[in-house]
Amino acid sequence: MACEQALQVQAYVDGELDAFGAAALEKHLESCAECTSLRNDLETLKSNIRGAASYYRANPVLEQRVRTTLGLSGQSARRGRNRRPFWLGAASGALAAALAASLVAALWLPSAQQIAPDVVSAHVRSLMDDRLVDIPSSNHHVVRPWFAGRADISPPADDFAKEGFALAGGRIDYVHGERAAVLVYRHGAHIVNVFVWRDDGAARAGENTLNGYHLIAWKKGNLFFCAVSDMAEAELGQLTKLIREKSSD
Repeated sequence: MACEQALQVQAYVDGELDAFGAAALEKHLESCAECTSLRNDLETLKSNIRGAASYYRANPVLEQRVRTTLGLSGQSARRGRNRRPFWLGAASGALAAALAASLVAALWLPSAQQIAPDVVSAHVRSLMDDRLVDIPSSNHHVVRPWFAGRADISPPADDFAKEGFALAGGRIDYVHGERAAVLVYRHGAHIVNVFVWRDDGAARAGENTLNGYHLIAWKKGNLFFCAVSDMAEAELGQLTKLIREKSSD
């Protein structure tokens, strides 16, 4: 008989669980060989699909035409009903449908806006549950190696106290269905959480604001970063610039 947590494993691999659900399932996996095997099989399948599938980003003109066809652009959509999109006349119905599906997938690739709720939730939770840091230190020679055996990544962990951003330490958390390393900085009365996880190409860099919290997401090497704080967006930008340009190799 299949384990009753099997459906949760599928949701976990697809990034559909919130931070609490992901943490609970990680605990379950420690003692359930069946679910662990299922997770490994699903992650292998997911990796194989990503490795074999082609990805193309639509240019602005083509993007607008797709949005018009789908009725997503107000007046542009009304104008679109009066003329046939150029690519429909250039391909058969089956080919056009496949092209549209590929373009829509590209347009809706998870962005900073889509991961914002989970990141902000994890940020707020860290401020409330007395678990802001698991490894309190401003020394990157202490913080960076600490992550290696816990998050399967070793993110840069530099202290920028001279520039006004003091490294308070780090912890492990869960965001967007991923186990993430979190660098914690203090800037005056403000706390900045910088979530870092392995970049699998499933999210785009960008900026967003949600409920008064600013987020800046970017990629560096094989890592995806997302910084969040309630401090001024320009100040958060200063810290992200320091991390991008001055972090230890």
